[in-house]
Amino acid sequence: MSLAANFGELRPDHYHMGLDIRTQKKENLPVLAAAGGNVVKVVIEPLGFGQAIYIRHPNGYTTVYAHLNEFFPALAAYIHEQQYKTESWRMAVDIPPGLFPVKKGDLIAYSGNRGGSQGPHLHFEIRRSADDVNLNPLLFGLPVPDNTPPTIQRLAIYDRDRSIYEQSPVLLAVHRVGGAAAWALPSAQITVPSPRVSFAISAFDTQSGSANPNGIFQAILYEDDQPLIGFQMDKISYNDTRNINAHIDYKTRETGGPFLQHLSLLPGYPPPTIYASPAGRPSNGVIDLSNGQTHVIRIVIKDAYGNSSTLSFRVQYHPLAAPVKRQAKSGLLADTSDHYTAEKKFYPGMIDGLELRECAFYLGEKSLYDSVTLKVSLSGTRLSGYSRAHDRQMSDEYTIGSPQVPLLEPVLVRLQPSAAYDVDSVAGKGWISLTDKIVMVRANGSQREVQSVEWKDYWASARFREFGNFQLVEDNAAPVITPLEPLEGADLGKATRIAFSIKDNLGALRNFRAELDGKWLCFTNDKNLAFIYKFDEHCPPGRHLLKVSVEDVAGNRTTKEYNFTR
Repeated sequence: MSLAANFGELRPDHYHMGLDIRTQKKENLPVLAAAGGNVVKVVIEPLGFGQAIYIRHPNGYTTVYAHLNEFFPALAAYIHEQQYKTESWRMAVDIPPGLFPVKKGDLIAYSGNRGGSQGPHLHFEIRRSADDVNLNPLLFGLPVPDNTPPTIQRLAIYDRDRSIYEQSPVLLAVHRVGGAAAWALPSAQITVPSPRVSFAISAFDTQSGSANPNGIFQAILYEDDQPLIGFQMDKISYNDTRNINAHIDYKTRETGGPFLQHLSLLPGYPPPTIYASPAGRPSNGVIDLSNGQTHVIRIVIKDAYGNSSTLSFRVQYHPLAAPVKRQAKSGLLADTSDHYTAEKKFYPGMIDGLELRECAFYLGEKSLYDSVTLKVSLSGTRLSGYSRAHDRQMSDEYTIGSPQVPLLEPVLVRLQPSAAYDVDSVAGKGWISLTDKIVMVRANGSQREVQSVEWKDYWASARFREFGNFQLVEDNAAPVITPLEPLEGADLGKATRIAFSIKDNLGALRNFRAELDGKWLCFTNDKNLAFIYKFDEHCPPGRHLLKVSVEDVAGNRTTKEYNFTR
């Protein structure tokens, strides 16, 4: 067994929650049940797992198999029937108990590359059935040979008298000394200008015979030979996986830097965590160096098989001339009449917001992992990449916060149409109908997110999981439907499928529906690419009328009809 990724590996906004098992760069390899039990759930979605099977076992565990191409015939037929019964290709269906029992080694599916997969492989998970918490499969004795210790790449040092998001860490390269498992800094002793510091590391692990860099299992921080804090990738819940953004240096990663894994707790990191401190000596991992003495630091990195690597060094605090600190202010900083810019210091656990004349945002008590000064300002830029012939920008674009600051709970953004759109003149003249097509757009570079809005007192509001640039747009452009092969009037007797490309000017599709001779027809949409129907019993020989309807988030709809023969 060879791994492309292991449990706890670092990904954008989540941990990798299982093992990615290589399938020789091939698809359609047989997937067998790991143990006896019952199929209890099937998931079908365009991204994420793609197609997945859940098997519950009598020993209290559930195994998950994802990115599958096909299910075993009896299950495939059942799911096909359920899709037509519910008129939905996407599914998260619970299977009646005992309907599909399996024995260890039974064929349950064929491997594939569906969903969020970037190449052919099998994603495999083990969960506790009682609470749906994911467990590290490598702790179950799977045959993955591993005699190689983890590799340590660099050490990061933070001034913990400041916010993690308002500094750049000192990065130090490390090198091997005296063997494969011992590591050191360029200098055995380092001097820091802050009396309170914390550390983070970049590291990876490999398995025997593989150079693929996988995640590490465990890291423990020792101060003066006493264990202070550590983290361990033995169990993680999907409810907590987004907290990876408090485990890594999010700002460094977002600005193109490496993954840095903190050996400390951020103040807003909610329980439960992957971190633990020794009994009787609770610690958040922040080291107090204010006594000016030299402290011996040791960091031990381990994989799931017990192979370990150690980085050792000494650290001492030496005060420097204190820099002049800029005082953060609340409220307006410029143009008090027009309210173009404001900033405020926010803290974990704080319920507060910031308001301008036509823009406001609000954070909940669980939004932030660390304190940070957040700013809202008129950006002065215009939204690009959409058809100006159909759409109107209904507000100025505002920059709220920074994409380098992660959010656990969404930010509530409120925008008001700009003065250029005279809302008073349409009040009482169908204002509600005029706002039906207005959406809120968040932009961060080339990334774009579109949300429908709620209206109250001429203010539009929506929630987002990231900061960025926000603007109201009146979207009047309907999606475009394009057949990928000739369809109107075609003889499809030798064809195997019908496929469509669906495009929207804002990339915000909401609904797709196809009907053949007035009855719903199942089109797949793997990876949110083409919509594909593979001919089955629902399209018998003869003449047919296919009707395709597509709707975007703003409610714009396109409907096309095609006549063909099969």
